[in-house]
Amino acid sequence: MKKSIIVFLLLLTNTVCAWSAQIDKDPLADKPEVRSPAASAREVFRQNIPEVARQFIGTPYEFGGNPLNSGTTDNSYLFFAIYTKAARRAGLTYHGYLPLANLLKNVRRVDEDQVRNGDLMVLDNQLAALIFNIEDTGRLHLIYVSEKRRKVITFHSDNLVFDAFWLENMTGFFRLKDTMLR
Repeated sequence: MKKSIIVFLLLLTNTVCAWSAQIDKDPLADKPEVRSPAASAREVFRQNIPEVARQFIGTPYEFGGNPLNSGTTDNSYLFFAIYTKAARRAGLTYHGYLPLANLLKNVRRVDEDQVRNGDLMVLDNQLAALIFNIEDTGRLHLIYVSEKRRKVITFHSDNLVFDAFWLENMTGFFRLKDTMLR
């Protein structure tokens, strides 16, 4: 009889422990975050933008120059090259080359506080710069082809020119439509 009471108590103790462990357990703790593969790939795309963009700093300006082929570039081809390489690294395909005017038909406006790597800052004269890095402080780093300097240059939002020229002439911030990345 003593043996059966001891066995019963051991079984009861194990059952209660197992039951209380299930109560304390967060039912969502074991479940991984559900993200669509496309959303994850787009995040990787944005994470690749800074490294890819930096490769083109100093590339000489030439109208119609494709830096992936000729080692020269204009703004349209600069953005095409950055988007293409970052997309490829993320397992995506970028739509393809578009002159800047056509590219701007395939973007959507975003609020200043929603800006992310790869977004464009567009001026009222259709000049654009690509935001390639955003610091934790909120400082933006932009890249574009300067026809005046005849090469690809970068600048940041703490630069006097950013306030005096870019913000003064800005149309807004824009992001590629989802259909531009597959």
